[in-house]
Amino acid sequence: MIKRLILIVALLCSAFPAFAVNPDEMLADPALEARAREISTHLRCLVCQNQSIDDSNAELAKDLRVLVRDRIEKGETNEQVIDYIVSRYGEFVLLKPRFEMQTLLLWGMPAFLALVGLVGIVVFSIKRRKSPSGKPLSEAEKAALEQILKN
Repeated sequence: MIKRLILIVALLCSAFPAFAVNPDEMLADPALEARAREISTHLRCLVCQNQSIDDSNAELAKDLRVLVRDRIEKGETNEQVIDYIVSRYGEFVLLKPRFEMQTLLLWGMPAFLALVGLVGIVVFSIKRRKSPSGKPLSEAEKAALEQILKN
């Protein structure tokens, strides 16, 4: 009984991504539809922001999917379709931004932060190895310490 329930839930969950693209949006030519799907997986839904337009049920995502298919039917290449959509909606529409001068900070920041963290760890470990004051105890401090330890 439990195994059947788990199997049913697993089958239902595996079908969720297929709900986004409606049959009326699909192209008759399977090769063109495959190209449209490939392009759609790289474009961000501007409403959901964390999903591709291929996975989103938002109206704007549907409009973008239709736009992609229209441009493909007109004979444009994948790059031309993506360039057209980027020209209308900006670089933000790409799930993986292009490596350009405008996105250099975006691409370089993780490496920069990792380097800053590594330098911070090295500096912290060097400081930790040294004694807190950097000089030995005076005779009066040693006597006071001995007195505290005896009590």
